[in-house]
Amino acid sequence: MQVKYIVGIDEVGRGPIAGPVAVCAFVMREDFIFSGPEYDKLPKLKDSKKLSAKQRESWFEFLKKQKDLGLCDYAVSFVSSDNIDKFGIVKCIQKALDSALLNLLKTSELEPSNYNLMLDGGLKAPAEYINQETIIRGDELHPVISMASIMAKVTRDRVMTKFGLEYPGYGFENHAGYGTKAHYEAIKKYGQASIHRKTFIH
Repeated sequence: MQVKYIVGIDEVGRGPIAGPVAVCAFVMREDFIFSGPEYDKLPKLKDSKKLSAKQRESWFEFLKKQKDLGLCDYAVSFVSSDNIDKFGIVKCIQKALDSALLNLLKTSELEPSNYNLMLDGGLKAPAEYINQETIIRGDELHPVISMASIMAKVTRDRVMTKFGLEYPGYGFENHAGYGTKAHYEAIKKYGQASIHRKTFIH
C-alpha cells in the first residue's frame, strides 16, 4: 500500500523546572499543501522556539481550523512533574510520545502501513512503528514536525498560564516553568509549588 500520510512528532518542556512535559503527534496527507489567503498571512513556518508567542498562536488557530475541516489531525499528551521526578525526564518523554501517537492513530483511524513517522532530535517511536525516521533539527527542516512543535508548545503554554492563576506569584504565565532569574527569586520567596520538578532545582 502506498504511503498516504506523514506523522510529525516533537516534544516541549524538557528543560523547565516546573510543569509537565508535552509531546504532540501531528498528521497530514503526504500530498497536502497548505494554501489560500489565510495561509498566506501566516509567519514562515519553523521551530516553535523561533516564533513569537503571537506567531505561534496564529499557526495554532489556523491548524485547529484545518483539523475541523478534516485536513489534518493531532494529539498532545502530557506527563506530570511528579512523574518526571519519579521516573526521569527521558522515560516521561517516551511515555508522552507513546500516548500521543496512540491517541492520534485511534482518532485518525490510520493503518500502520500507510503513514510515515518523522521524529525530531533524538526521539524514537516504539519498534512496531516500522516506517519511522529520527531527524536532527527536524523541527526546522520538516513542516510536519514544525507543526507538531507549535501545537505542543502552545498547548503546554496554555496549561502553564492556568497554573499561573492557581499558583500566583511564581509567574508561570510568563516563563512557562523555565528557570529564569525571576522564577528562582519567586521560589526563594514562596518555596516550591507542587508542580515544581524537585530533581531539577539545585
